[in-house]
Amino acid sequence: MTIRHNAPMPTEIRHYMRAGQHPSRSVACPFCRALEHKPCRVISNGRHLAEPHPARRSAWAEATACCPHCQVEPGIPCHIDGVPLSQVHARRLLEAKETAA
Repeated sequence: MTIRHNAPMPTEIRHYMRAGQHPSRSVACPFCRALEHKPCRVISNGRHLAEPHPARRSAWAEATACCPHCQVEPGIPCHIDGVPLSQVHARRLLEAKETAA
């Protein structure tokens, strides 16, 4: 009889073990409510999607990267003249992709 002891994996290592997934899967999807590290899904039928929703990508970029366009820190939404945007600037998304690579 074999006894297996499964130790919890540190989050730093877990991130690299999920290398085949899009890095935005590290945050929950605000559109379909998919949990962290789970694929996005179609709300009407529950089918899993290969790529994350744009809202999830924006949430990931907002949480991880500074915006070179409006000069905000991670965690703060992009804005134009003080009015928050629903999506992030394209430059912020590129910045997040570069830092994740």
